[in-house]
Amino acid sequence: MTDTTDVDVAQTTQWWATAVTRIAPGEIEYRGYPVQDMIACADFVSTIWLMTRGELPDETTRRLLDAVLVASADHGPQAPSIASARMAITCGVGINSAVANGVNVLGDVHGGAGQQCVALLTDLVSRAREGEGAIDDLAADAVAAFRERGAFVPGFGHRFHPVDPRRDPLLRLVEEAVAAGRLEGDALRAGLALEAALAARGRAVPMNIDGISAIVYAELGVPPELARGLFVLSRSVGILAHAWEESQGGRRIKGPLPPPLLADYRGEATRRLGDGR
Repeated sequence: MTDTTDVDVAQTTQWWATAVTRIAPGEIEYRGYPVQDMIACADFVSTIWLMTRGELPDETTRRLLDAVLVASADHGPQAPSIASARMAITCGVGINSAVANGVNVLGDVHGGAGQQCVALLTDLVSRAREGEGAIDDLAADAVAAFRERGAFVPGFGHRFHPVDPRRDPLLRLVEEAVAAGRLEGDALRAGLALEAALAARGRAVPMNIDGISAIVYAELGVPPELARGLFVLSRSVGILAHAWEESQGGRRIKGPLPPPLLADYRGEATRRLGDGR
């Protein structure tokens, strides 16, 4: 049996010690800022950055984070995360369960490419800074390695859009910040080098929302896994909107195919047991 006699109050209160929020009777602080000051002077995007990164963002960071969160908010009901939430809400679950259902399908394949691309860009920039080669050459080698093992380069190409409409406006914001000296631009150069290396192999494969978002997050110093978390936070807005819309339609138990359509059956032909009765 574990002896608990030496567990004191200090050990107990340290169990969930946090640097994020301080709570006391009549007091709430986010990273040291009283909530009443945040309400008066801050916006939601700045609060996200403060809570996850520890300090309020400068204007460049705030503008870029705001833009990338807007760009990632939704991609229509054909996106598995959205469809999953819409189907869930027709089964009688609450709005929170429907949103959770959508969020829970955001995995490595659907929702993870941004994290993977941040990691790739960060690696290329780090290796270039350590003198392993020029960024263009390192990017070309990386593309060749992905192709050799038959893998997609994360953040590039889109199954639906020949050119992702979110690419250019976000890219322009990053380029403007780099030109003004507010960002270093290394992740931007790495992303464009990957895009050029893909195009050099015979067909243009422009960066998608995951790729341009990864450039933004890498330029802002966001770790790869946190970048995925921020994408999930953004996409939760679309998931919520679609789940709420579906809940207002009144249809119950809405499956993946509209009636009277049924999924094709490709198993064994009908077989009988016993005398068939």
